Amino acid sequence: MKQAILIRNDLKLPKGKACSQSAHASVEAVLRSEKEFVSKWRKEGMAKIVLKVDDLKELQKYNQLAKDSGLVTALITDAGRTTVEPGTVTALAIGPDSDEKIDKITKDLKLY
Repeated sequence: MKQAILIRNDLKLPKGKACSQSAHASVEAVLRSEKEFVSKWRKEGMAKIVLKVDDLKELQKYNQLAKDSGLVTALITDAGRTTVEPGTVTALAIGPDSDEKIDKITKDLKLY
């Protein structure tokens, strides 16, 4: 079990901002997930992998691929109080779910 978090590389987010957007995505996806998936994921150590995508179009593509595969997703839109404009889509979380299901979607992405 793991969760994948995708961050837009084109935004050149400062490390702290990228971390906070990752956290928002992770928590939101967990809140949307079935309790038994979350319980199993927690027992296995709550593995997360943070990956990069080139831009909004690519982020939206992975969001749709994950949804089409029946995976829980959480797409994050920033409020714009610090480094990006209000309404900027910054991150996507997929899962938690089985490694195999998530890897099928994200296997070609590189670490952030």
